[in-house]
Amino acid sequence: MKVKDRKEIDKRYQWDIEAMYPNAQACRDDMAKARELADSYGIYSGRLEESAQTLAEALQQRDELWQKAERAYVYARMKRDEDNRIPEFQALCDQSQSMLAGISEATSFFAPEFARISRETLQLFMEEEPGLQVYAHLIDELLRGRAHVLSRKEEKLLAGISELSGATNDTFTMLNNADIRFGTVKGEDGRPVEVTHGTYIRLMQSPDRSLRQKAYRRMYQAYEKQKNTLATLYSYNTKQDVIFSRIRKHPSSIEAALFGDKVPLKVYDNLIAEVHQALPALHRYMELRKKALGVSSLRMYDLYVPLVSRPEKYISYEEAQKMVKRALLPLGAEYGRILDKAFTERWADVFESEGKTSGAYSFGSYDSLPYMLLNYDGRLEDVFTLIHEAGHSMHAYFTRSAQPYVYSSHSIFTAEVASTVNEALLMRQLLGEAGSKEEKAYLLNLYLEEFRTTLFRQTMFAEFERATHAAVEAGEVLTAGWLSDTYAALNRTYHGPVMEQDDQIAMEWSRIPHFYNAFYVYKYATGYSAATAISAAILEQGAQAAENYVKFLRSGESDYPIELLKMAGVDMSRPKPVRDALATFRWLLAELEELI
Repeated sequence: MKVKDRKEIDKRYQWDIEAMYPNAQACRDDMAKARELADSYGIYSGRLEESAQTLAEALQQRDELWQKAERAYVYARMKRDEDNRIPEFQALCDQSQSMLAGISEATSFFAPEFARISRETLQLFMEEEPGLQVYAHLIDELLRGRAHVLSRKEEKLLAGISELSGATNDTFTMLNNADIRFGTVKGEDGRPVEVTHGTYIRLMQSPDRSLRQKAYRRMYQAYEKQKNTLATLYSYNTKQDVIFSRIRKHPSSIEAALFGDKVPLKVYDNLIAEVHQALPALHRYMELRKKALGVSSLRMYDLYVPLVSRPEKYISYEEAQKMVKRALLPLGAEYGRILDKAFTERWADVFESEGKTSGAYSFGSYDSLPYMLLNYDGRLEDVFTLIHEAGHSMHAYFTRSAQPYVYSSHSIFTAEVASTVNEALLMRQLLGEAGSKEEKAYLLNLYLEEFRTTLFRQTMFAEFERATHAAVEAGEVLTAGWLSDTYAALNRTYHGPVMEQDDQIAMEWSRIPHFYNAFYVYKYATGYSAATAISAAILEQGAQAAENYVKFLRSGESDYPIELLKMAGVDMSRPKPVRDALATFRWLLAELEELI
């Protein structure tokens, strides 16, 4: 089964990127305008304390500048992601990153100058100038971050080298998506199947154990051949995190990462502690998996195959849309109307193609459609990916419709809630519609897999990141051997004694793109826990809970994440949501044990 070229895919399954710019030249024109605005922004240098009106104008001009730059960057990045092999769009993306670095440098005076304005002066300015009222939360954030703002010269220097800070991530992206090849395996029908990021999980779900093993080995042998390069990339990425956290006077790199969201370190530590308490349940699930598959020894390539056989019918993209709309009816009529727009206005780039970035994401700028990149393959799991990314894009739509540009983004801490609430509602819908014991067992297994891959697996990743950064902070060197040994030890702890370990899984650290955005993955686990509580409330309490949830979706970054989630009835500063989610995992496991 050969991956299609993009030109072979019908336009209706490609995102409407022309709604942003008719062509690359129009994007370049906007980049030039953004640079001009950045060059003229220096008129506010040394004047922020001059008057309330001047400060308001400086904030407004900063928003206008970044809004235009963001639009150009988003387009350039998405064009590159369509086909990473095309030099024109590699260059356009590089140019957009250079533009962002230049803007950062041109506006770098703002934070240190703002840090010199007294609280008393700021309070007077707020009372005097109505245009500053919208910036109240931002001003609170800036005041909170004063201790970590450097001098004007130092900030300018850091902004000037900011373009280099993405080098390890960009190098990994090109190696992972454009250069590395995994070869082919003989498929279930005897024909060769190319192992790609898009086909790998489908191959891991094959009932043919020999096929799973071969695909698994093809994948990890390719990374093993690049292990020293990949270790060097990740090591420097981690060193960069540590160095920048020290420059900004944070106690540690993890605390630097949590600072922006005002998330206490105890939230990260509590997550890992609660998951460790629940590991016996995960080990029990591994034992059930071994029993159900009837294997003498459970291997890592046995993790994704369904425990209950179910005829795998191909789900067309159109049918997937209907399933998504039906599952999300509890969120109300307004949500449903906007979801229809997502499907009719071509928000999504649907199918895998040669050179296309793997995986899935939601992306966009303040004044663009909230786009979705998919690699849809017609499986039920792809329907879950669709509803997940639709959750992100709907979150973006609600926020951008309700909030000014300054609060139009989302912390990942809250963004993952919007996506996983949708997944939970789809699962509950499907379980309610299950027509047989076998179908219910299949869905329970699928739901348990969501918990395993999101709550347990992402927490294991979070623990790995904590270990790697702590090692660098202690002066240790992250060699390929150290990284593999550390990862293998965690893998043994999480999967328990029933899982037979192998050398290949020790290399899994080398293929996780999220590791290049440190201390990101824990938010998947906390988001999943919050979403479990919110989706249960929507189904049990009805319209009022749904209304509270949509209010949360409209909130953007108008407050700190933990406070925003309280709108939807969840307090993530306490371990209860994680504990309750893990209790749900135990309940689902018991249900499946009864059926198998």
